[in-house]
Amino acid sequence: MQLYRNIFFSSVLVLLLIIPGALQAQVQLPSLFADNMILQRNSTPPIWGKSNKNARVSIKTSWNNKTYTTTASADGAWKLNVETGEAGGPYTITIKSGSKSQTLSNVLLGEVWLCSGQSNMEMPVRGALNQPILNANEIYMEADNPLIRIYKMERVAAGTPQDSCTGVWRESAAEVVKYFSTVGYLYAQLLQKKLNIPVGIIGAYWGGSQIQPWMTPGSLDAFGIKVPNDLSGMPVPRRAAASLYHGMIAPLAGYGIRGFLWYQGESNVGQPDLYKRLLPALVQSWRDKWNNPGLPFYYVQIAPYEYNGADSTGAALLREAQLKCLDSIPNSGMAVALDAGEKTCIHPADKAIIARRLAYLALHKTYTYKGIAYAGPTYLSHTVKDGKVTIQFRNADNGITSYYKPVTLFEVAGNDKVFYPAEALITKEKGIIVWNDKVKDPVAIRYAFRNWVKGEIYNNEGLPMSSFRTDDW
Repeated sequence: MQLYRNIFFSSVLVLLLIIPGALQAQVQLPSLFADNMILQRNSTPPIWGKSNKNARVSIKTSWNNKTYTTTASADGAWKLNVETGEAGGPYTITIKSGSKSQTLSNVLLGEVWLCSGQSNMEMPVRGALNQPILNANEIYMEADNPLIRIYKMERVAAGTPQDSCTGVWRESAAEVVKYFSTVGYLYAQLLQKKLNIPVGIIGAYWGGSQIQPWMTPGSLDAFGIKVPNDLSGMPVPRRAAASLYHGMIAPLAGYGIRGFLWYQGESNVGQPDLYKRLLPALVQSWRDKWNNPGLPFYYVQIAPYEYNGADSTGAALLREAQLKCLDSIPNSGMAVALDAGEKTCIHPADKAIIARRLAYLALHKTYTYKGIAYAGPTYLSHTVKDGKVTIQFRNADNGITSYYKPVTLFEVAGNDKVFYPAEALITKEKGIIVWNDKVKDPVAIRYAFRNWVKGEIYNNEGLPMSSFRTDDW
């Protein structure tokens, strides 16, 4: 009997010790909200998490000494929008629920960008086996900068939207950037130097991924693309439609950012017509999830590579689809990589040139810097006279150049649809004249319309022209 009394009183004691703790409200934050984080300046970004059901939650921000309060829902979820001011820091954020509190330290206010896509966005500064990044050691030498904060997400494919993700905010340093997107990091470095304020970069990418896994289920409905909600039986879950949106974008949705960077498309070569419709739908759906229809979306046109044959046009058709998306995606921009590919490696070594061109877009279009060119020559119109075609371009007010090298990538065709290599002459009127004596009555022009090319034409500011064609054959 005494044994039973001891067990009973011991059980009561354990319950008395447990119950008060259970009654205390807890604060649970996603990994996005942590020490070293950056919040988007001059905005009202949300902070969210979980506590006990119906618990009172408060957030105090040290940059303005304001306190914001709310009540958690029946499942403990809560969200609060805070006000941020001009760039600066370091600051603290204190979240309280009941007697429990958590303080985030070394928080900065600045500019935040999300970079996403497949392997050319994912490629870290360390490179891959026998696939180097140009000037990697120089990048490491300049990597130490506490005003650049980096958040790299772990790769997750999921059948339903996730409300949390795994990652850590870190100050920029060689050992941090070594494993982070080279394009994303160098873009952040350029912005930080030019704007002279803190910059945060979030990486959510996965090599070899098509665009479909990054899209929301709703945006895929219009294309008749089915979204599985159970990936357990799939041999490669990351290839399932919406799987990477669920696992890697949904947990970020709403986090305060200035805009998106996108480098993807290599895995959709062979689907140019579909891609031309999917990319605007992806952008619209992401902007909807952030409840911000004006978020900038800057993307990279895939670099030339031989794919299934250097002279084939599959990759050129995908580049064309990306070029045409500029007309269907408001507040967008495209960095041309026509001169920055590698014939036998799908991962070009020179990522700095891509980061610079993305930064030109942001500095001109988002941060309204004057005098910085952001786009290369773009086909405007052409006229035909005496068997020669004169082409006019946009974005070439100061002229067009091949840097004194021969222009070899134009082709012309007549009504027989047979293309011949064209002679080309850059004119003083900021145009180009092309011809081939075998084509007496040219009706179509193509420039660099092959899987593998090395772009030749630039405006005087050094930005390359995209491959293009005037036919739809």
